[in-house]
Amino acid sequence: MHVILLGTAAGGGFPQWNCWCPTCRAARETSELARARTQSSIAFSADGARWFLGNASPDVREQLARLPRAEVRGMRHVPVEGIVLTDAELDHTLGIALLREGRLLQVIATPSVLRTITEDSRVLPVTQAFATVQTVNAELGSVVPLEYRNGSASGLTVEMMAVRGDPPRFARHDDEGHTVATFIREMSTGKTFAFVPGCGGLGPRLLSRLNEADLLLFDGTFWTDDELIRLDISGRPALAMGHVPITGREGSLTILSQLACRQKVYTHINNTNPMLIESSDERALVEAAGILVGMDGMRFEL
Repeated sequence: MHVILLGTAAGGGFPQWNCWCPTCRAARETSELARARTQSSIAFSADGARWFLGNASPDVREQLARLPRAEVRGMRHVPVEGIVLTDAELDHTLGIALLREGRLLQVIATPSVLRTITEDSRVLPVTQAFATVQTVNAELGSVVPLEYRNGSASGLTVEMMAVRGDPPRFARHDDEGHTVATFIREMSTGKTFAFVPGCGGLGPRLLSRLNEADLLLFDGTFWTDDELIRLDISGRPALAMGHVPITGREGSLTILSQLACRQKVYTHINNTNPMLIESSDERALVEAAGILVGMDGMRFEL
């Protein structure tokens, strides 16, 4: 199974267009010190040729260029077989509308997420004005086979597990399953990776599942709970925004470092997070714990 990190920044990308915090300033002034990142998304494939997306960011057009170049016959080629959503946030769903030229799209998500992108953000009906969009209800705890656009089996399955977090600000409902951890499994090998770009807490049940993954891609949004407060950007702490911070009493760094996963990677990293600076003490601390700081274009093979 092949996994590519298409984008590793939180909403707004890095550097964020209107932000001059210390990390964004460093990225603008010395790109080698803090490399730019697009908004969080992944691609995964059983055969290295046909790809599913984990979320569809507003940067999807640029990100698809990271996929291996396939031999193309005819005038059009769609390398995306389906889109698996972890939530209904705009930075994870606007790319669906930008893929409307694909003519046939497949969206796999929980009933809560499908309801939000249909009734609230209306990303789904907007896209359906241009393309046929097939939706797959992925009920929490159910193992759902992933199929290619032609209906054939991919050999991959997805299972979704609700995690702590807030629904999108524009969502009118707070249904269970608005934010999930996704577990992608290759049936022939049993290899599994977990994609959890948004998570507000690490309970024992979730940790037990994460411990079984061969690869873990986890929420690295904020370094501290009061990160945005200290920078006078927002009055809300990280946990109130549905993101467990990396450090602190409930931080993820110490907990994740103890998991048995062969590879652990932070992704969905906010532009204010100091570990984005490659020579920083924060980066060194993460790497010493055996965790990678995700970078656009990173590739993994399970």
